[in-house]
Amino acid sequence: MAGAFTAAVLGVVLPDSACAQAKLDARYEASLAGIEVGKGAWVIEIDDDRYAASATGATSGLLQAFSSGHGSGASQGKIVGDQMVPATYTANIASGKKAETIRMTLNSGNVKEFSIEPEPPVDADRIPVTDAHKRGVLDPMTGSLVRAPGTGDPMSPDTCRTATPIFDGRMRYDLKLDYKRIETVKAEKGYAGPALVCAIYFSPISGYIPDRAAIKYLIEQRKMEVWLVPLTGTRVLVPFKVKIPTPLGNAVLEATQFVVSAMPPKSASRSH
Repeated sequence: MAGAFTAAVLGVVLPDSACAQAKLDARYEASLAGIEVGKGAWVIEIDDDRYAASATGATSGLLQAFSSGHGSGASQGKIVGDQMVPATYTANIASGKKAETIRMTLNSGNVKEFSIEPEPPVDADRIPVTDAHKRGVLDPMTGSLVRAPGTGDPMSPDTCRTATPIFDGRMRYDLKLDYKRIETVKAEKGYAGPALVCAIYFSPISGYIPDRAAIKYLIEQRKMEVWLVPLTGTRVLVPFKVKIPTPLGNAVLEATQFVVSAMPPKSASRSH
């Protein structure tokens, strides 16, 4: 679930007046009970007032022998104060002969338009999504980024103490975080340093079927965690690692590459 990817941190504290331009080029590996099941990539660009993120992923390893699947997603929007304000979101998911595309446009946190192709069948057991549920929300990719408020240390435990309202085109849910500890992480390439470890709690609002076993399991789960590490030069936190316990063992998504590079300020790029 894209919304379960939540945040990452930076040990650099910048004043509000400082420009923030950074690009993340990350690679991730997914495993289940220690066995590789997928790989993915995530590219994030943060400007002083805008952001863009895109991700791709596919099954690999043992899982690929049983079923093949791949997907991609992208989101972009503005940065207003301490808030990420999405404008567009798209997601494409394919598995076997099935494929699905989700498109969404937003304005000031409110969903203006969204579509799912092909259109899913109506299920009477699914809790309907109301117009009110589509206001004051983030898309799943924006919702996985955390912008530390204020001017204090982004690695503060308070950064974890937040709740994010997410609409993914089908389901409206909240992801709540809470501080657990600080750990040291190291990618094969790129980042090595402290990570802010937060507990994740899943709270569905609408667009879901209450009797689904997976939904019940996620609601009751109290051991999901996300490791947040820094986009240097910004106050944005990005997931380095996510762990979700399952009956088959821990499902883990972890960065093998986490390379942050500076981008030139807009004023400098325009002068050339």
